[in-house]
Amino acid sequence: MTSRSLTGELAAFSAELKFELDPFQRQSCVALEGGHSVLVCAPTGAGKTVVGEFAVHLALAAGGKCFYTTPIKALSNQKFADLTARYGRDEVGLLTGDQSINPGASVVVMTTEVLRNMLYAGSDALRGLSYVVMDEVHYLADRFRGAVWEEVILHLPPEVRLVSLSATVSNAEEFGAWMETVRGDTAVIVDETRPVPLWQHVMVGKRMFDLFDPKSSDAKVVVDEDLQRYIKHRESVDRMDDWGVPGRGRGGPRRSFRPMPRPEVISRLDDEGLLPAITFIFSRAGCDGALAQCVRSRLDLSREDDREVVDAIIEKHTGDLPKSDLEVLGYWEWREGLHRGFAAHHAGMLPAFRHTVEELFVRGLVRAVFATETLALGINMPARTVVLERLVKFNGESHAELTPGEYTQLTGRAGRRGIDVEGHAVVLWQPEVDTSAVAGLASTRTYPLRSSFRPGYNMSINLVDRMGAAESRALLERSFAQFQADRSVVGLVRGIERNEAQLRKLRSQLGDESFFEYIQLRERIRERERSLERQGRTDRRQAAVSSLTALRRGDVVAIPSGRRQGLAVILEPDATPGDPRPLVLTEDKWAGRVSAADFPTPAESLGRLRLPKHVDHRTARVRRDLASALRSTGIVVPRRARTGGKSKAADDRDLQTLRRALRNHPAHARPDREQLARIGERYNRLERETEHLRQQVAATTNSLARTFDRILGLLEERGYVEHGEVTQAGRRLARIYAEADLVVAESLRQGLWRGLGPAELAAVVSILVFESRQEGGYLGASGPTEPIRRAVDATIGVWSQLRTDESRHRLAPTREPDLGFVTGVYTWARGDDLADALMASGDRGNALSAGDFVRWCRQVIDLLDQIHNTADDVEVAATASKAVRAIRRGVVAVDAA
Repeated sequence: MTSRSLTGELAAFSAELKFELDPFQRQSCVALEGGHSVLVCAPTGAGKTVVGEFAVHLALAAGGKCFYTTPIKALSNQKFADLTARYGRDEVGLLTGDQSINPGASVVVMTTEVLRNMLYAGSDALRGLSYVVMDEVHYLADRFRGAVWEEVILHLPPEVRLVSLSATVSNAEEFGAWMETVRGDTAVIVDETRPVPLWQHVMVGKRMFDLFDPKSSDAKVVVDEDLQRYIKHRESVDRMDDWGVPGRGRGGPRRSFRPMPRPEVISRLDDEGLLPAITFIFSRAGCDGALAQCVRSRLDLSREDDREVVDAIIEKHTGDLPKSDLEVLGYWEWREGLHRGFAAHHAGMLPAFRHTVEELFVRGLVRAVFATETLALGINMPARTVVLERLVKFNGESHAELTPGEYTQLTGRAGRRGIDVEGHAVVLWQPEVDTSAVAGLASTRTYPLRSSFRPGYNMSINLVDRMGAAESRALLERSFAQFQADRSVVGLVRGIERNEAQLRKLRSQLGDESFFEYIQLRERIRERERSLERQGRTDRRQAAVSSLTALRRGDVVAIPSGRRQGLAVILEPDATPGDPRPLVLTEDKWAGRVSAADFPTPAESLGRLRLPKHVDHRTARVRRDLASALRSTGIVVPRRARTGGKSKAADDRDLQTLRRALRNHPAHARPDREQLARIGERYNRLERETEHLRQQVAATTNSLARTFDRILGLLEERGYVEHGEVTQAGRRLARIYAEADLVVAESLRQGLWRGLGPAELAAVVSILVFESRQEGGYLGASGPTEPIRRAVDATIGVWSQLRTDESRHRLAPTREPDLGFVTGVYTWARGDDLADALMASGDRGNALSAGDFVRWCRQVIDLLDQIHNTADDVEVAATASKAVRAIRRGVVAVDAA
């Protein structure tokens, strides 16, 4: 179908394009013009946004409205600029967290959260809305923000046509089937053809090889023979080298592998004509280290006549930065790299620096970028080549191998449509790299979309306010999360049916009822023994809990085992029922919270250590001095007593009765007893497995509605809902969009933040948004001023009580407050310079990165804005507004996209 054969609005729209529509684009646009909603799944760079732009065209042609949503502000700004250039400033508006331009326009670009908030508020702007474009809809799998996408899909009026644009996912049909159930007629268009073919390579030393043998096919993947042969030769040479080194060889330690320096890798890619390239390094320090290596080397990828253009773009993004801050920001080294055509890109960089790098890279003025995987998410920075230094990354808990989905997402950046004939993915070989595993990653296309939708306090209160509890449950039952859960039940039920058939077969092999009774007796004995064992563990834990709640500040205790084994002093007691976590400092200078899990035997005070009134345990010097004082007390760790003695089972009457019944049972004397008993054990094992499956089915069915009911129970207890109606306090909660929404609402309700100055309020609310990158998190109530310490202590008290209530209602706990940004944001908000604020925000003597500092400041600003808009207390609302102005200065105010 050529542009000449198109009809209607699609013909008019395509006539304005400078290219022919691809088949998937035509199919999607035809469906959209035919009155259908559409779900479009296609690889990165395939041109999905053309379908979204056609929705804008249809809305304008019919005199209607279109909202174009994106997951991040940078994408919203980019799309706003694109649409403004096409349709003019009068027709296009922009709404993000901190920008509002022409919000009454026919076409408004916004972040997805803004649309969600409009839906909950019943905004007048929704009148006349005919199309909503949801770009990057696969974000609904995001653990932290994904629920927002489902909330929008579920709450949009039924007459609104939805255009959902997604990266290639392997369960598009399942997602489309759900969309059809909740949105009505939805066309699912999937295109897995990359717009630019991708070639896979492995670089071994300075030599580049194709990953796949020409004989490879979709049915059978074959690794290139030359590559395999050269790796074997390389490993053989390395082994021979090891033999020649004293102390190495058979049984001796292998010499550590030294990878090729990054400047040499980039030079090699340049020689092959493979620049521009993005090298993915899964750590910020690694990216900065790679940039420093290149700056120290003679590498220069620039062209002399580009220097003025580069300087102009640098000035455009960074010209408003205070000159006094440039040194602490590392500006001059960063600028030197840009002049020579290379840069780093990660979330720890100042946003102004990141946006400069993005523009220079897209314009071909920077030709090598070292980036973390966050660059693969949403930012439009395609390259000719993507380089992967390693196939292992830290996932927040441990180092794990890349999944096929992650590999596909990262390498999806390779190949620029309309510029490159082909894209290239290069894996840098190391001894632990298995080329067969790389081939498996590169040839597998599995990236399933999994819902992260879970009801929370804000969502629940908004649902009840809009539609009441009964309709809210019905809506939750229609979520993609419940849809996926219900589909999984089908497989579980089949498993139950198979097991029940096998159970009948085994029952017949056991013969008469008498031996079945005997088998059940053995099972009851086993269950009783396990129950007593569990009870013993519970009793030991309860003893540890009781001992921890009794400890006082200054008590010296012995942590009996684990990484923190040895003496410790209590810095802050904790009497939280059921789960006390006192703050301690160990003789090894570690400060943190311990729990009952650290004490297999009850904790007891071995003595006392006199402590200063305020202990800033975040400071290395304070920890060192206290640890020295602790070691000087002369208190020694007592030898652990043996935990022998009689077990509970020895004195348990029920167990003794069951054992007597077993010995006296007629089947106990049968000669084939053990043979049949083995069949009986298989029966009991299968029965337990079947019961577990039944419980899974019961837990999965209506699981979201049950969670909603528990949340509603807690909110009713606290007076946010009464007799099914949302109270005034509940309406305040409905306007607070934060991870710790209920803690914020309770703190406002109880007046905990009254009387604080602007900088002090910023410091206190930071504990509810900040999250340390280091292990440890919230480390006790402290702060630079007494009002801050009091308010922080009270806020943590609210969280602690909420955690107890959540445990009682069987709800996931609200994340604990984190005091890591208190001093930093206070220092900045009171007007101190950037260097002091970065150092005050850091940990273990290291300054916080400028990018992280700006990001956390903006999150504090976002929460302060919400407090300003929701607080009933006029004084607190005014203080929040002053705090926003105090923080929004210097680097925080520059390039706020």
